[in-house]
Amino acid sequence: MKEYLSSADEVLSELSSNEESGLTSAEASSRLSQYGRNELDKEEKTPLWKRFFEQMADPMVIMLIVAAVISAVTGMVQGEPEWADVIIIMVVVIINSVLGVVQEAKSEQALEALQEMSAAQSKVMRDGKMVHLPSAELVPGDIVLLEAGDSVPADCRVLESASMKIEEAALTGESVPVEKHVEAIALAADADDVPLGDRKNMCYMGSTVVYGRGKAVVAGTGMKTEMGKIADALTTAKKELTPLQIKLAQLSKILTIMVIVICVVIFAVDFIRHGGEMAANPSLILDTFMVAVSLAVAAIPEGLVAVVTIVLSMGVTKMSKRQAIIRKLTAVETLGCTQIICSDKTGTLTQNKMTVVRHELAAPEEKFLAGMALCSDAKWDAEKGEAVGEPTECALVNDAAKAGMTGLDVEHPRVGEAPFDSGRKMMSVVVEEADGTFEQYTKGAPDVVIDLCTKIYDGDEVVELTAERKTELLAANKAMADDALRVLALASRTYDAVPSDCSPEALEHDLVFCGLSGMIDPVRPEVTQAIVEAKEAGIRPVMITGDHIDTAVAIAKELGIVSDASQAITGAQLDKISDDEFYNKVTEISVYARVQPEHKARIVDAWKKRGNIVAMTGDGVNDAPSIKRADIGVGMGITGTDVTKNVADMVLADDNFATIINAVEEGRRIYDNIRKVIQFLLSANIAEVLSVFVATMVGFTIFQPVQLLWINLITDCFPALALGMEEAEGDVMKRKPRKASDGVFAGGMGVDIIFQGIVITALVLASFFAGMYFHNNGVIDITDLLDGIPDPEGVTMSFITLSMVEIFHSFNMRSRRASLFTMKRQNKWLWGAAILALLLTVVVVEVDFLAEVFGFMTLNPEALLTALGLAFLIIPIMEVYKAVMRAVEKDK
Repeated sequence: MKEYLSSADEVLSELSSNEESGLTSAEASSRLSQYGRNELDKEEKTPLWKRFFEQMADPMVIMLIVAAVISAVTGMVQGEPEWADVIIIMVVVIINSVLGVVQEAKSEQALEALQEMSAAQSKVMRDGKMVHLPSAELVPGDIVLLEAGDSVPADCRVLESASMKIEEAALTGESVPVEKHVEAIALAADADDVPLGDRKNMCYMGSTVVYGRGKAVVAGTGMKTEMGKIADALTTAKKELTPLQIKLAQLSKILTIMVIVICVVIFAVDFIRHGGEMAANPSLILDTFMVAVSLAVAAIPEGLVAVVTIVLSMGVTKMSKRQAIIRKLTAVETLGCTQIICSDKTGTLTQNKMTVVRHELAAPEEKFLAGMALCSDAKWDAEKGEAVGEPTECALVNDAAKAGMTGLDVEHPRVGEAPFDSGRKMMSVVVEEADGTFEQYTKGAPDVVIDLCTKIYDGDEVVELTAERKTELLAANKAMADDALRVLALASRTYDAVPSDCSPEALEHDLVFCGLSGMIDPVRPEVTQAIVEAKEAGIRPVMITGDHIDTAVAIAKELGIVSDASQAITGAQLDKISDDEFYNKVTEISVYARVQPEHKARIVDAWKKRGNIVAMTGDGVNDAPSIKRADIGVGMGITGTDVTKNVADMVLADDNFATIINAVEEGRRIYDNIRKVIQFLLSANIAEVLSVFVATMVGFTIFQPVQLLWINLITDCFPALALGMEEAEGDVMKRKPRKASDGVFAGGMGVDIIFQGIVITALVLASFFAGMYFHNNGVIDITDLLDGIPDPEGVTMSFITLSMVEIFHSFNMRSRRASLFTMKRQNKWLWGAAILALLLTVVVVEVDFLAEVFGFMTLNPEALLTALGLAFLIIPIMEVYKAVMRAVEKDK
């Protein structure tokens, strides 16, 4: 049953309830068993141990574990277990998993927050008496009593309303409280349903009574409420992988396939070469497995996942200093490629605070401001420095306070009143003046108040209100309304004594017109510039709001989101558009008004289907499903509900839209740096794979697994971390967002990596043979190599060259194309990382017991300088390569 389309009596009959006495305790108990408690379902959390092992499901991590097992088994079979390899590999795996669990440890608390929003206690009619009961015990058919300050405990049909106004911004996005009435709502001929924000005879769980009082019958509890629908959407909304996660997963698969293929090739070559010997000597098979271990270690950039995590973490710290709190690390990268920002209006683009912005004065300003403030029930709170009460009336009291008029209710005590009534669309008060006279102020809808006026202020004088002047006043009212302002009129009347009759009929006639007051929920001052910057960065802002379409369009025009009303539609219009039609039309729409939660998710989905990376910002409960559905959800830290904050990937501590743009810039910088890190690490790993592969094909051993792990974890990781701290390049916010379909290697980075890997391989192999030359007194004899006897000096020199070439190469990677010698700012972190990596390389080669574990020997100065010289060659080679590529790309 759609209660808002039925009369109150029909709803009571359907629910078998009585407005005066409510339910009996026995009936309520029976219904509690039938419908369950008035609570939202709890989401089952993933245990910590399960999350830890889920981190190990990454292909790269699995390969490392397999490599460790093979290494341990091979060593034990041969009687010489290499526990150093196993320990280092497992430490890497555990550290990686712990990092992942720590970053994802904050499980979503959305449903708990939703539950906390429900009123703890409610005033209910039971057995003919008013009692206080836990809201969780309410059932359909219960009669609840509501008054200002109460939270609505369930979805209810209004039975009685004494000027009751309810704040529903968290559910509908409507910034102005809704006045409730009892009458059934007539469904428009061309409509299928009534939007949530227009159901003025209903009140919903999670909203708050801000004015008046009322009575209502509970129609829905728990998961059957509108709040429950949102909670259900939160549990069913699928959270997809971010672009970076997808690309790293693809990279893992590529590396896995590459290692398997190379291992098969090597095994096939060894089988052809030593087939007969393998049958007689199984140790040869184990030797082949050891080669596979070396290749696995060489191919997998063990530090990549950890480095990316740490780089993202450092970005999170930097963002937090700029008021953007990142709840999920991948949000940093996702922000950098955001193409669409679907933004809630109320509290995000605007201040969520009704403010008087325009006057049309007839009376003196002091009298007008005082009259508006006195003809309201909002009060000035000196401690808070602002008015408290119903938002519209607070705006009037705050307006007077700006002119220094506070404490007016004390200076002008109220002696009579005709309270606001929706039928009259006005209220009147009578206050005592300092000179002993009494002044009546009437405030309300301009057309109604103007009709009751016979005179008008002209400065300090009172003159007749002519028909021509009335027309001018109505035109001024229309002009304000056309600018999406909420307009109120003020009139007055003077008495020598307190009126004996303060009924509306006695007070509201023959009034003197004082002026018009126009108010709006104003835009945040910094948002206009933020939207300009967003557009320059190729990001399209889209406004989604529960407000009236005229208000939404006016705000959007002011912000530069739309140029005319043709770019805006309502939720009702959206309902009539099929998904296919909406897919084609979504690019033409930048403002959505009078929307419901399901509309927001549909809008996000339509943009995503077109291949866009979508961000959704908001502060209300109604935003939560679409925030979770979007590629990145952005919640408001000050005005946002707990639900929104817990679902969001990022929370703005200052509720400042401009902070989103700052975060986008940081996201782009971090993504650029991550690509530099990937290029640096993979070029080194390709060099390692090629070196091991070439050596194996020739028939000798160049590196052991533990040596490669040392390079990958020490020499690679520290410079890679330093690269992650590079400052943003100058054009980072002038570029268009990268496409979601762009791979990690887009823009020719794959070619760069392969070229660099081949160059490093050549330098490393040259160093190895140079070591043989020095070790054998000027002779390169590969006989021993082919017999499986490694050359200690060649291994040591190639290790030093590989370690140092990566240090030197990290400086090349500060920019993919710019010359190292033209970069004005230095990266102090990279210099520190280079020095640290150099010292650790010296330690592992020169400290005797470490050198023995790793299989190194002491080099003479000539050999050492040769190894270092070959490593340094990577800089001039890359300078030439960059120059060539700049020329090639310039001609395109």
